[in-house]
Amino acid sequence: MFNMFADWLVEDVFGLSITSKFGGALHFFIYDTLKILFLLSVMVFTISFVRSYFPPEKVKQWISGKKKGIAGVLAALLGVVSPFCSCSTVPLFIGFVEAGIPLGVTFTFLISSPIVNEVSLVMLFSIFGWKIAVLYVLFGVLLAMIAGLVIGKLNLEKYIEPYVFDIKLGESVVQEMTMRDRFAYAKTNVIDTVKKIWIFLLIGIGIGAWIHGYVPEDLLVRYAGKESIFAVPVAVILGVPLYSNAVGSLPMIEALMGKGVASGTALSFMMAMTALSFPEMVLLRKVMKPQLIGIFVLIATIGIIAIGYIFNAIL
Repeated sequence: MFNMFADWLVEDVFGLSITSKFGGALHFFIYDTLKILFLLSVMVFTISFVRSYFPPEKVKQWISGKKKGIAGVLAALLGVVSPFCSCSTVPLFIGFVEAGIPLGVTFTFLISSPIVNEVSLVMLFSIFGWKIAVLYVLFGVLLAMIAGLVIGKLNLEKYIEPYVFDIKLGESVVQEMTMRDRFAYAKTNVIDTVKKIWIFLLIGIGIGAWIHGYVPEDLLVRYAGKESIFAVPVAVILGVPLYSNAVGSLPMIEALMGKGVASGTALSFMMAMTALSFPEMVLLRKVMKPQLIGIFVLIATIGIIAIGYIFNAIL
């Protein structure tokens, strides 16, 4: 449906050929914008309804008091289905520390939540198929668990700002929602989500359209194809300082893979952008010292690079 509309608009209305550079780029932009906005609206509504059963207060209660191994697995899995964004980084971190949840488990949740979520899973499935979608989620959860385990073993609590340990938040009352409340919450979240990410989405699709229409395929295959040994670390290093969510980065990833960039290279670039966003690092500085942020970024970066090479080997 969206493809037919894009065909009609580009060829019949604008009189352009889809095989031309500009026509192909414009077709990519129109088609991906319509498709992603539709998928985004449907899935955010569905996901928000499910997420209404997983408020941060309940997540903290479920993880608190569990053994480290069980807590780490729970943190990774709950990170996938729990609402989390950069704006909630500091209160969530303080709440976990105040509840006595180990530092490694806390970081497992902080990595899992932005890098692996239902929106990215559904969109990866719709664009690349079930194999890449499932592998991305599995490796994302594994990365969060291993990174959290390593951070926990290093005993880095000394790098948390002292005031964090003095804060007493107390027990929050979890407000139970009616079915009508859940539907209203889901509808509101769709509107808020589209308002927040539309600019990132259009920028991502615009870059993807430019790559699709104008970047020579042999150029990307030569420098970022499966045979390029340095492509994965370069992609991750470039992705770390950039900021995007899964929705904004996926059109770029789609275009890169369509031009011959290896799957692992493209997906590691996406992981670096979503898991190590600059705004989140700035916010984390309020509750931890630069040494801990640096260690966190280093461990996550090494893990993402390793995942990129594994993806390239198995796909």
